Amino acid sequence: MLTLPPVLTHAEAAGFARGLKQAVLSQPAGVVADAGALKEFDSSALAVLLECRREALAAGKDFSVAGLPPRLRQLAGLYGVAELIPAAQA
Repeated sequence: MLTLPPVLTHAEAAGFARGLKQAVLSQPAGVVADAGALKEFDSSALAVLLECRREALAAGKDFSVAGLPPRLRQLAGLYGVAELIPAAQA
């Protein structure tokens, strides 16, 4: 599982995204991004999740998100990308 930090705004997103490819490659067949710790975020968090999805799919792995905060799910819907960040199966 790939855990997102508690704060993921524009200021933090680029630094976090730099390590995504290696983090995704180290995951088993499916990549689950755990967004449960997110407390402070903006649309940059969506960009990070979409980059994680791209890396996972490029590596032939499934991608899903666990613990997505409702406000971030609303942002995803507003931007039309909600279907690209599916909820992880419990």
